[in-house]
Amino acid sequence: MSSPKTIEYRKLDNGLTLIFEPMPGVKSAAMSWLFPVGSAADPAGAEGAATLLSEWVLRGAGDLDARGHSEALDRLGVQRACRVEGYHTRLSATMIGTRTIEALPLLTDIVLRPQLTDDHLEPARDLALQALDSLKDEPQHRVMLNLKKEHFPPPFDRSGMGTIDDITSVTADTLRSHWLNRAVPTGSTLGFAGDIDPDAITATLNELLTDWHGSTSEPEPTDDPTRQYVHEPEESAQTHIAVAHDAPPEPDDDSILQRVATAALSGGMAGRLFTEVREKRSLCYSVSASYAAGRDRGAILAYVGTTPKRAQEANDVLIEQLGLMAQGIDEDEFARAVVGLKSRLVMHGESTAARAAALVHDHFVVGRARSLDELAARLEAVTLPQINDFLAAHPAEIYTTCSIGPDPLKSIVSQ
Repeated sequence: MSSPKTIEYRKLDNGLTLIFEPMPGVKSAAMSWLFPVGSAADPAGAEGAATLLSEWVLRGAGDLDARGHSEALDRLGVQRACRVEGYHTRLSATMIGTRTIEALPLLTDIVLRPQLTDDHLEPARDLALQALDSLKDEPQHRVMLNLKKEHFPPPFDRSGMGTIDDITSVTADTLRSHWLNRAVPTGSTLGFAGDIDPDAITATLNELLTDWHGSTSEPEPTDDPTRQYVHEPEESAQTHIAVAHDAPPEPDDDSILQRVATAALSGGMAGRLFTEVREKRSLCYSVSASYAAGRDRGAILAYVGTTPKRAQEANDVLIEQLGLMAQGIDEDEFARAVVGLKSRLVMHGESTAARAAALVHDHFVVGRARSLDELAARLEAVTLPQINDFLAAHPAEIYTTCSIGPDPLKSIVSQ
């Protein structure tokens, strides 16, 4: 895997960090902009503020109303999206590389000069309420949100979708004030990848953002996580079970070992969970596990979807398989996991959008952007004995469990 050009860092006059990764041979360019308007920073009584704002800021910016701004970006072929995360809101954009400089004034206006007019708040509010209402028909999604609520400390236990009461009652003035106070350069990072000119982009942004200043504080845990068993009754022919246990955060040296181990546990149809829970025992129609690795905390999040009659056994076997990871994985599992992770790296490396997102994500989570070569070398250096030593030293012993279905589980393993 080759990275012909290195990652470049620049600092604007106002303190904003820029990260660039030119990618020879591509014609597209991608931008990923993190600014500290995440769900964990939603004001008290306004949970869902970041979600509303992520939609509202796209409805007119600068001197252009919603239609005019949207059409101006469309004429340049700019695809854009605004997504809420725990610490940040992420503004993403992809375009032909030669259009980047022309698109920057329109994109920076979204952050610096969103119009936030009253008439466009209600459609944004309606969309947020519709998303919450749709959870009624998505029990798998809902049980994972319940698990997050129980396993992580507040305010990092939030879904990001808000609550019906808060979405309904929050005022336009509260939202405007929140954006003004938190959409600031300190805590923001802007990344570009693809067919880009770092010098030209830096000079353009220095002009566009010269009057953008300010700082804000990071959200911090306000209490310990509850980590209780929560069952949500629902008359259904299905039972949905979600289980979590702690794992290393991304900056930990062991995070790569956990990532490989999780790929062996749940790496498709050859993964342990699929083989043991579904293929051998026919206990479920869906089973999976993922590694959620953040800057300050990490977790393994597992899910099994089954019938009420088989729910208890499916849960027991899921917990059993999570616990058996402490005994290690074999050569075949290790080889499949590494190949799968390498393939994912290659595919991400071919996407300018994925690389731009990775640059700013890495900068926030581990303190610096990592090249594909570095990530590949880190993966290549992992050995099977390292994996098994790690698993033996970090058994999955304490679990958080949530379920949705007609009946609660009769027994769960909490430790």
